[in-house]
Amino acid sequence: MSDKVNILLVDDQQAKLLSHEVVLAGIGENLLKASSAREAFECLLKNEVALILIDVCMPDLDGFELASMIREHPRFKSTAIIFVSAVMMAHIDQLRGYNAGGVDYVPVPVVPELLRAKVKVFVDLYRKTRQLEQFNADLERRVEERTAELRRFNEELELRIEERTRERELALAQLFEAQKMDTIGRLTGGVAHDFNNLLMAVLGSLALLDKRLPDDPQARRLLQNAIQGADRGKALTQRLLAFSRRQELKPQAVDFAQLVNGMEELLKRAVGHGIVFGSDFAEDLPPVLVDANQLELALLNIALNARDAMPNGGSVQITAQAQTTGLPATADWRRGANGVAKSSSTSADGAALPAGEYVKIIVVDTGVGMDEATLAKATEPFFTTKGAGKGTGLGLSMVHGLAAQSGGLLRIHSTPNAGTVVELWLPRANGAPAALLRSSDPANQARPAIKPCKVLIVDDDALVMTGTAAMISDLGHTPVEAHSGAEALAMLGGGLEVDVVLTDHAMPAMSGLQLAGTIQERFPGLPIILATGYAEPPVDPATLGIARLAKPCTQQEIASAIHSAVLDASAGGRVAM
Repeated sequence: MSDKVNILLVDDQQAKLLSHEVVLAGIGENLLKASSAREAFECLLKNEVALILIDVCMPDLDGFELASMIREHPRFKSTAIIFVSAVMMAHIDQLRGYNAGGVDYVPVPVVPELLRAKVKVFVDLYRKTRQLEQFNADLERRVEERTAELRRFNEELELRIEERTRERELALAQLFEAQKMDTIGRLTGGVAHDFNNLLMAVLGSLALLDKRLPDDPQARRLLQNAIQGADRGKALTQRLLAFSRRQELKPQAVDFAQLVNGMEELLKRAVGHGIVFGSDFAEDLPPVLVDANQLELALLNIALNARDAMPNGGSVQITAQAQTTGLPATADWRRGANGVAKSSSTSADGAALPAGEYVKIIVVDTGVGMDEATLAKATEPFFTTKGAGKGTGLGLSMVHGLAAQSGGLLRIHSTPNAGTVVELWLPRANGAPAALLRSSDPANQARPAIKPCKVLIVDDDALVMTGTAAMISDLGHTPVEAHSGAEALAMLGGGLEVDVVLTDHAMPAMSGLQLAGTIQERFPGLPIILATGYAEPPVDPATLGIARLAKPCTQQEIASAIHSAVLDASAGGRVAM
């Protein structure tokens, strides 16, 4: 920055400009002169000006108007302005000048010493302000440099911490397992609840249709197929909510093509939009010997991993082919110590897949792939590359466990930026594929009869509401619909009398448990049934005196819940029999 600063003198009289120039010549600064507002603005735009001296009385624009215009420009909001005037020195005029942006006044005739003293004050203030700005800029630069050093230090520290963390992974495996299981429960709970809601509507509608369908054998077969498919979906959601229990496998002959076709919609929903899902199977594909539900879960886990590897979209393709022999001992792919076949560069430190007849299931995605280090740990329990809270690290570990327990093999081939191929080798079944049978409803037990009831149904899902109301109406009861907890409370508070409340748990604004608590406070004795698709609600309803109904539920289960609730309430004097 130059040692001298610019001072702009504005006056329409040349004699006065010359006079100011003579007075200020000794202060050692650059003096710029303008005889009109236009010249003043041109000078300001071309130069960095520390101080402006303006004559108040000028013919085109007076000094106050010029000062106001200068202040309106963002560059000159803080530029010091001193008014020079022989008139308009009353207090009201001075106030106007200050409002226009002036910082001081100099009366005419000008006292040279006074003018020089005031100019020096504002010039010194300008210099100190610029020095402070420069100091702040230097300080910010030094802070940025220090921050960059700290960032580099932190990165190095993080690398060291990661190395130490990896060394301690085996010792902390049990703690990680508990934390991962908790995370899994939260992640799958919401998905299973939504799916259970859908199955609730499907199973309820199918059950009512079963009662009303004409005696048409072909229609009956189609209906039974639909019911079996919905029941399999129900079983699958139960597995999703409780798959960490390591349930005993129940191997059976499974038509793999039919299994994939049956869960195709679920797989498409799992991979989401932007990812193309496809499958292709030979007509003569032999059945596989495996637990069908666990195989469905394995495919779902592989599909979810593929989805996470394709944040920008891609494709997932499932195929299968018969293999009459296993991998020979001289093959490029061997089963490693952890039971997973690895690339040919890996030493053959484990037994090969025994010779026999297999079905090789192949899942190919176009995702980001894995490097060798990640691939080596891909099936280790709780190993994940998705970050804290975003992955449990159990997906491929479960698939590997299913393959090993079924007498097969999991093989993974992956290259960075070239996608991943997952091969699941399973034994071929000798018999015909087993059919999935619909679970029969429990036999009705002899119990006291109850009168037709008025049931308040609370559910924010219109699809579930319609199906539930239809089933309750078919039972001979009268359904009353409320689509939120607030609406239900308003109806009860308005004088609506009902015999029992059947409420969903997962609802916006007010959950079913919150609604139940409010009802118990305001309408004591009114029986409440909590319907939920979660494996475990946040609070056990039984501890609050609330009956629980697991979704998806059948018409018989709804009837039994209403019957029990009404009987219990009548025993307490709430409902008349």
